[in-house]
Amino acid sequence: MVSGTRAAHNIEITAESLQEELARLEVQKQALERELAAVVAHLGSVQRALSALDGLMLAAPDSVPMGAPRAATAGVDPASALATPQPELASSAPADDAPKKAAPRIRQPESRQDAKRRSASDAADGQRKYGELTEQILEYFGTVGQADVRARDVAAALGRDADNGSINAVRSTLDRLVGTSRIRRTGRGLYGAPRS
Repeated sequence: MVSGTRAAHNIEITAESLQEELARLEVQKQALERELAAVVAHLGSVQRALSALDGLMLAAPDSVPMGAPRAATAGVDPASALATPQPELASSAPADDAPKKAAPRIRQPESRQDAKRRSASDAADGQRKYGELTEQILEYFGTVGQADVRARDVAAALGRDADNGSINAVRSTLDRLVGTSRIRRTGRGLYGAPRS
């Protein structure tokens, strides 16, 4: 009878331990998902910036296609250099034996107007994300009154304390708000609502 009670107690302890592990893993999963989303967003913005720079390089009179040495393209029109098939893309099999392959697609350069539109759209998206966090922080300071709070506490209240990157984003936004006098620094690492 005693061994049955001990076994039940051991099972209960194991179940509690597994529940705690499950909760910890779920929090870690959410943090990793947020971090992955941030990396994906940054990757997209870098790709868009590179594509815009490619367009600008093609539009510049002395530009060189990406990856081409300057000496090899001196005096060659960049647009015609891109339109010329590259040697590594040519088929090495005889033409009559090889199946018909579609010609490699060459990305057309983006017009400056399209690049400006996309750039303005990206900036608006960035402003919305920046503005969203700013508004959340200002709303939070509206609720705490004249209490002094740490950046980590603000991040926790906004649900952005899962990883250091999120906390640093809150800290940076707090510093920008201090710079514009929308909140005030009350001590080392402490922030407070502006005095009325």
